[in-house]
Amino acid sequence: MTWIVDGSKILQPDEMGKVLTDLREKSRRSINHRLNLIVFRLSSCAGLRASEIAGLVLSDVRVDSDRPSIRVRQEVAKGHKARVVPLTWDASTKDDLAAWKQFRRDQGAGDGDPFVCSQHRDSLGKPLERRGLRKRFKVACKSLGPERQAELTIHHGRHTFISLSLHGGLPITAVKAAAGHATIAVTNIYSHLVVDEHEEVRNLFAF
Repeated sequence: MTWIVDGSKILQPDEMGKVLTDLREKSRRSINHRLNLIVFRLSSCAGLRASEIAGLVLSDVRVDSDRPSIRVRQEVAKGHKARVVPLTWDASTKDDLAAWKQFRRDQGAGDGDPFVCSQHRDSLGKPLERRGLRKRFKVACKSLGPERQAELTIHHGRHTFISLSLHGGLPITAVKAAAGHATIAVTNIYSHLVVDEHEEVRNLFAF
């Protein structure tokens, strides 16, 4: 099998900065924008697929331990291959997910309830389907302009996570494990997709 990933279909560091800045500002004014920020974080800063985000429950997001992480359970992971995504790689992502988890707790959610869910009054707490998550990712990228927004899908968020993690100097074996790839060769495809080789990634996604 030949794997080809178009470098234009990942978010470059400057684009990540623009989207995250826009979402953080908007999230202060709107719960829907805050939800979009969380969906974007889970995709682009943790590498989760839409189906994995949809299946995430509160107990899967472990933010209070010495080794904070996201558990992607076997029943929701692609190929039923469970994995763990470290949250030690990016403090901003950890903080946003921790705040959202506490928000869900304040709403009365328990360990087995959806981490990401509808915030509409008539459907509060119900899990979001993949179609809704894909739409939210698109809306999250609005600050990049209509043409760029149209190019991107939620799966490109996952590509972004892998590529920027490698670009940030993380060991390829660790990135492979977090992404759930079968082989190092698949992970290595993403190692040259960041356009500006002089752009530094620090605190991976804290732009």
